[in-house]
Amino acid sequence: MTNTLETAVTQYVKAGDIDFAYRRMGKSEGTPLVLLQHFTGTMDAWDPSVVNALAVERPVIVFNNAGVGSSSGSVPDNVQKMSTDAEDFILALNLGEVDLLGFSLGGFIAQVIATQDRVKVRKLIVAGSAPKGGEEHLLQVVGEAFAKKTRDVRLPLFFTLSEASQQAGAAFVDRTLKRMESRDPDSGQNVSNPQAAAIMGWCAEQDANYELLQAIKQPALIVHGSDDTMFPSINAYEMFKHMSNATLIIYPDSGHGAIFQHVDAFVAHVRIFLTA
Repeated sequence: MTNTLETAVTQYVKAGDIDFAYRRMGKSEGTPLVLLQHFTGTMDAWDPSVVNALAVERPVIVFNNAGVGSSSGSVPDNVQKMSTDAEDFILALNLGEVDLLGFSLGGFIAQVIATQDRVKVRKLIVAGSAPKGGEEHLLQVVGEAFAKKTRDVRLPLFFTLSEASQQAGAAFVDRTLKRMESRDPDSGQNVSNPQAAAIMGWCAEQDANYELLQAIKQPALIVHGSDDTMFPSINAYEMFKHMSNATLIIYPDSGHGAIFQHVDAFVAHVRIFLTA
């Protein structure tokens, strides 16, 4: 495959007042898989091994939501507006029916989009995420990770303390740095502050009857790490239990970045799910 995450040209599409940056990989035919990124993450924070493997069989699109990386606009401080911005992007590309893969904060957005009428969602994958009103420890975990002063803050954020997990984490970091040209700028407080507010607001807003989850009728694949300290795995079980058509997978000895540690298993599970 010549068009990979490391080499794909960054393109732009205008929706309203925002110029959304995106990259497209994989085949031209098939249901597009749109990836929704984590807290402070840009297109270059995705794992090329995951993206490129998924793009072998289908179109895969990564993008920066409003105000993130090379996209214009400002970052909202709530998930609903982030979801509207993501919908605007998808509609601007005229993608038609799509599949969604939302990681962490992106999983919040995927849940909202799946319940709206603007974008037709066929299936969704929610990784390392939480339902509305779910348990989160964002500021504590991020603060502790930065205090460790490791080579890359994602090592303590995304991976467990085991040797195997940390080795997988180091390999993941190396892969994310392979792209040399036209990399997205790193996120600053103009991204992290409103995104943190959105995450905490989402988890603080109780949904006692799980109305949002029950409104998701599409087939859903929920994947999580066994030792996710940012969004504990009870969140994955609650989503699985209250969605009408969900499958749950918990990966062993893994943290928030389980999908980047267990790449082969995750890609295989996604392929089976999307083609079933």
